[in-house]
Amino acid sequence: MRIDILTLFPEMFEPVIATSIIGRARAAGKIDIRCHHIRDYTLDKFSRTDDVPYGGGKGMLMQADPIYNCYKAVEMQLKEKPHTIYMSPKGRLLTQQRATELSRLQNICIVCGHYEGVDERVIEEIVDEELSIGDYVLTGGELPALVLADSVSRLCDGVLPDEICWQDESHGSDGLLEYPHYTRPNLWRGRSVPEVLTSGHHANINRWRREKSLYKTWLIRPDLLKSASLDENDMEYLKKLEDDEIPV
Repeated sequence: MRIDILTLFPEMFEPVIATSIIGRARAAGKIDIRCHHIRDYTLDKFSRTDDVPYGGGKGMLMQADPIYNCYKAVEMQLKEKPHTIYMSPKGRLLTQQRATELSRLQNICIVCGHYEGVDERVIEEIVDEELSIGDYVLTGGELPALVLADSVSRLCDGVLPDEICWQDESHGSDGLLEYPHYTRPNLWRGRSVPEVLTSGHHANINRWRREKSLYKTWLIRPDLLKSASLDENDMEYLKKLEDDEIPV
């Protein structure tokens, strides 16, 4: 997969995408992440990329032309239109499911806004979807773009050592939150590892993990249960939780 990022601050990206798992995958050619400086594509003699908004208001707005010109340069490199995403607090929420869907594409292009945002016309011209990483406002789209690039990259073939690493995690493919994890020592500050995890009984361990996953989701994100993959045992366990039949 190739990810192209259009930004006014490319220097923000390299320290992150060149390190850890994503950095190693990039160096090995498993993923291709490239940053493009929007300011390189302005025709203004002072290299300006923003201007005051029509109708008045505070702040500056990014102009359409520099973004569009930068995007067209990427499109020419690819020789096709990439799926283009604008990071915006007005976009729909990025989810694990959407990250998984995006990881199956060949190319995605991420547009980072800044200041008060970007001219709406360039969004209408090139953007396929708007995504948000949460209901809050940041100074620019660079941090959300890094979140998106990381969440998508780790799902690409060869980035993680084993598919189970991403199938069985905090937001699993079954739609539930992940169960708790423990490692050595067995006893830490008076807290011991649950006995079932040291029993060697894999069926019991799997059931414990499933129930803890259900409990975490029921307690913290009950909204996820509406679309989660649940069987009869799961439904029975959840009913006992709701009826206070299970000590928690």
